[in-house]
Amino acid sequence: MKLRFTKMQGLGNDFVVIDATREAVDLTPARVRAIADRHFGVGCDQLLVVEPPSAPDVDFRYRIFNADGGEVEQCGNGARCFVRYVHDKRLTDKTDIRVETRSGIIAPRLREDGLVTVDMGVPVLASADVPFVSASDAVVQALDVGGDTVAITAVSMGNPHAVQVVDDVDSAPVDTQGALIERHARFPARVNAGYVQVVDEHNIRLRVYERGAGETLACGTGACAAVVAVILRQLAVSPVRVETRGGALEIAWDGRGAPVLMTGPAVTVFEGEMDLA
Repeated sequence: MKLRFTKMQGLGNDFVVIDATREAVDLTPARVRAIADRHFGVGCDQLLVVEPPSAPDVDFRYRIFNADGGEVEQCGNGARCFVRYVHDKRLTDKTDIRVETRSGIIAPRLREDGLVTVDMGVPVLASADVPFVSASDAVVQALDVGGDTVAITAVSMGNPHAVQVVDDVDSAPVDTQGALIERHARFPARVNAGYVQVVDEHNIRLRVYERGAGETLACGTGACAAVVAVILRQLAVSPVRVETRGGALEIAWDGRGAPVLMTGPAVTVFEGEMDLA
């Protein structure tokens, strides 16, 4: 099976993008893992599939698979690459599109300066809907991790996030503790573990251990969740510049009930063809 693909990246969070608008692509978990493998495949954090819409009020359907083969609900950096891809491939001439995801509708916009702004929707803060097992919807909650107690804010941006505020993001235990949080029993759908250092009220630094992918150079939904968390904790004021290891995003959020707006780059790296046999 020959598979045409485009390799893209948003702040170093890298993707393999596949056009399935004309012909369906049979992507088993094993095939996704083969494509994502950095030694024997193309290599990526996530695989993105562009499909025809299933509803008349949207332009495309957008499916996201993590490197471990599991399908997930949302990906912010992927959303920016998505709109760049469909525009560059002339699948649409719109610069503002509506895209159906597993968690709902998002609205990315390709700007004249080449950056992409995505309306990521209203963050979900109710514990049961994140989902996070808790008797409370408090902004800051205690979580026991490997014998230590950490303070997290549970937020869903279409996918679940557990955000911690740390003094120094460079020395945060992202790989070790993040892996434990990802599969914590109180997050039944697993979770992305975010570590945030507040620089000042308009600037934060962020690292994220992503569900099904490990630490990535950047996480778009993680940046959105982090900004929501620090604004709710009254540690920051919108807009907030989020510095990741792959570069910077700008996140704007006007508070409870308002959508989160994410702005950042989306870059095509190369195109190719892979034999999935």
